[in-house]
Parts: sequence; C-alpha cells; structure tokens
Amino acid sequence: MKTGEFILSALTLIIILPILHSARAEQDIELQDLIKKVDQIYRAESSTSTLEMEIVTPHWSRTLKMDSWTRGTHKTFIRILEPKKEEGTGTLRIGNEMWNYLPKTNKVIKIPPSMMMSSWMGSDFTNDDLVKEFTFLDDFTFDWYDPEDPKPGVYYINCIPKEDVPVIWGNVVIAARKDDYMPLWQKYYDEKGKLMRTLEYSEFRKFGDRIIPAVMEMVPMNEEGHKTVIRYLEAQFNVPIEDETFSLRNLRAY
Repeated sequence: MKTGEFILSALTLIIILPILHSARAEQDIELQDLIKKVDQIYRAESSTSTLEMEIVTPHWSRTLKMDSWTRGTHKTFIRILEPKKEEGTGTLRIGNEMWNYLPKTNKVIKIPPSMMMSSWMGSDFTNDDLVKEFTFLDDFTFDWYDPEDPKPGVYYINCIPKEDVPVIWGNVVIAARKDDYMPLWQKYYDEKGKLMRTLEYSEFRKFGDRIIPAVMEMVPMNEEGHKTVIRYLEAQFNVPIEDETFSLRNLRAY
C-alpha cells in the first residue's frame, strides 16, 4: 500500500469509527428505553385498575373480575371481586416476596420463589406474570433481534434471563411498534429453543393521559384449546395510593 493510500485509510477509520461508536451508543440507549417502556406499560409511579380475566379451556371457561394497585415495579396488590366463589381472594407482592389470601379459610399463604412460575388462579398466566417480580430491564440481557419475516415499523428484541434469575425460559422475543414502543407480542421459548407460549397485545386505548393495550391474550403452545384473556376495564396512573394498601393487614381485611 502506498503512503498516500495508507494515510487516507487511516483518516477514514479515524472519522468513521467515532461515528459508528456514536450510532451504536444511540441504539443501546433506544433499546434500553424500549425495554423500560415494555416493563412499565401498565405501571407508573403508581397505578390502579379494574380488570377481567377470562380463562378458556376445551371443557370449561370462567371469568374473574378484580381490582389491582401497583407502586413502581416492586409493589402489587390484587383483590378478586367476582365470581362469588373467589370473591375476596387477594395477592400481595412486596419486593421479592409474595402472599395469597384465601378468605374461605382466612389464611395467608406465602408463595416460595419456586412457585413464581406456577399458574395464577388456574390461568395461563403465572404468579410472576401477574405481580411482575422479574423485569426485562433488571433481570434479562437483551439485544436487537432479526426475525425471518420482519414486519415494517416493528422492532424485535431478544431477551435472555441472567444466570442468577430463577425463570424457566431460555429466551423471550419481544415485538414492539417503532413509533411509540407499544408492545405487540412476546414469545417465550424454553432452553432448547422451543416456543412454549405467546402473549399478544391488542385494542390500544387511552386511559387518562396514557395509551395502553387494553387486551392481553396468553396462549400456551403445549395445551391445545387453552388461552387466558385479560381485559382492562378501567385504569389510572400516577395516582395517590396509601402505604397501607401494600400490607398483610390489608390483604386479610376483607
């Protein structure tokens, strides 16, 4: 290589490398913002909501109505309102601890970490899905993902649980809209790369000053004819919530 060509190549690298580094840094910031938005789509500093959960199997179906309160990503309280059979049943999560209250026996049961991936109230959602002990931002590593058939206007992200996080998934792929980071679906794979379940978001509606997917549908791939649909009936964000709401005393108070 001639001296002039070498100098030109060196100057090109000096100019291009900082640009590439800056572009990568911007992509990383955008990725972090997107993951944070997915984690907090139904949350804020605080939130209250009324929901319906429809559980469908090939042989039966039932619908639960419940109220929910959250504070940040670390506190959740859920109280079932209907049907009469489950009325008063409650779930409380503070940090990495979770309890269920059963009004028929007037007992509070602490849920061990090994049960966080178990079904909540016989649905296709797990205990962790409902109270969100784990977050993609804190408990997963993540990067951009290239699907076989990408759709225009959609970001794809691959999330892998950190080694010390006790979840059963090998990875989770998230699809979100580019214009507003709204999630469209999440696909959960086991450690062998087999698709185990799909969570789809739909019916984007405005509640107060925030737009959220009003419907979530969880479909397990290994149980034909099963699905669970959550519908948001009401929701408020960044509203005052008393500290007592997230307490064992309140859990029992029904």
